[in-house]
Amino acid sequence: MAGAGGQLEEALEQLGKTLADRETAHGEGLEAARATATALHARVAAALEHYHSAVEAGGAPQLRVELTPPRVDEKHVRSYEFDLRRGRHRGLFVLKSRGELTLVGPFRTGKSEGPCRSFPLDAGGLVEGEALSEIDRALVEFISSFLEEAATP
Repeated sequence: MAGAGGQLEEALEQLGKTLADRETAHGEGLEAARATATALHARVAAALEHYHSAVEAGGAPQLRVELTPPRVDEKHVRSYEFDLRRGRHRGLFVLKSRGELTLVGPFRTGKSEGPCRSFPLDAGGLVEGEALSEIDRALVEFISSFLEEAATP
C-alpha cells in the first residue's frame, strides 16, 4: 500500500539520514562503550562461574542468576548495557559513550530503578591484573548486594 509518490518513505529516509548524521560524532565513544561493556561482561561472567559452582556444590542450584549479553541501552542510544537477573531482581551495568560506568540497583522490576552509582572509566579496574580500584570495590559491593537480594525469599 504505497502512499502518493512515496512521501512517507522519502520522509523517513530523510529523517534516518538526519539522525545518522547527528550520531556520527558519537561513533568513537559508542564503540569504546561497546568494547568496555564486552570486557566487563566477560569479567562478570567469569566471576559468576565461581558463584554458580559454589551454590551448586552447596546444594542450592536455585540461586543461579542470569547474565544477559551486552546490548544497546534501552534508555540511552549512546550507551551499552547488560544485566544480572533472577526473577524480578535486576542489576544493570551501563557503559556510556562519554566514558562512564553506571551501576543501577539492585532493584525489582515494576519498582523504581536505583540506587545508581557512576564512575569515570579512567578510575581503572576493568582490566584483569590492575590494582584494586574504586570500580573493583564497587563491583564487589554491587554484585554481592544483588546476589544477596536475589537469594532472599
